Amino acid sequence: MKIVIPGGTGQVGTVLARAFHHDGHEVIVYGRSPPRSAPWRVEQWDPAKVTDWAGDLSGADAVINLAGRSVNCRYTPANRRQIVQSRVESVRAVARAVANARRPPRVWLQASTATIYAHTYGAPNDEMSGVIGGAEPAAPDTWRFSIDVATAWEKAFDEAPTRGTRKVKLRSAITLSPDRDGIFDTLLGLVRHGLGGTSGDGRQYVSWIHEADFVRASYFLIERDDMEGAVNLASPNPIPNREFMADLRRAWGATVGLPSARWMLEIGAVFLRTETELILKSRRVVPGRLLREGFSFKYPDWPDAVCELCERWKAARRR
Repeated sequence: MKIVIPGGTGQVGTVLARAFHHDGHEVIVYGRSPPRSAPWRVEQWDPAKVTDWAGDLSGADAVINLAGRSVNCRYTPANRRQIVQSRVESVRAVARAVANARRPPRVWLQASTATIYAHTYGAPNDEMSGVIGGAEPAAPDTWRFSIDVATAWEKAFDEAPTRGTRKVKLRSAITLSPDRDGIFDTLLGLVRHGLGGTSGDGRQYVSWIHEADFVRASYFLIERDDMEGAVNLASPNPIPNREFMADLRRAWGATVGLPSARWMLEIGAVFLRTETELILKSRRVVPGRLLREGFSFKYPDWPDAVCELCERWKAARRR
């Protein structure tokens, strides 16, 4: 297959490109700041200059758009504008490229986020019955902003005209791999330094997906011509933060993990220039459509997934 990945120089893009390349597919990655070297083709891109790169989409089996400024920052007015604009503009740029392609891609997988769903400790959110967030009582402004980002992102995608190109929205939970500087690497770093305890009251659900299942689900969605619209990419078993961190400590062999009260997280977020929503919002999201369509998870449960991730993290550092 020929697979084009705009915004594919980050952790998730690297996970996909590495897997597709390993399986013998032609991979083309676009990024604003491409890495110095990769075994697949990597190009610098400007979404505004569609004519410079649109030709690569002709004849592609799939385009997977992951482009967008990181939300791991303080939500200042300037950052908010960049977060929204980078997502919406990249979607519109890919739409123009798809529309003008001599042979349009068979499928367009568009990054979205499981954060679009409401903060909840109750029933899990799937694609059919899930509640879109933003109206939760006493929800902080930063939480409502994240919903605005996700809905603007998806609206631009839904409005994009395509001819003969199937469209799928990837409402992804946090994707976990042992790669350096990824989310798992950061969480494990806390545990290794004795800080990986419960965050806040620990009741908030963590929705996650192992990188192997993220890749397998991406293949599944590329190959299934009858799948379109929103699809949740998440393990079928989200768990509360308290259990999530306890399993991580157990897999690493740590006996102690200092907890972080909410006020401590608020102070720490200021110094780290991020937002506590990334830790404190309860994301209880399940992959209803994937399960109904017969997708089988390799790592449906966190205890098994975290042991495998820890072992590969250790092996990679030994090398």
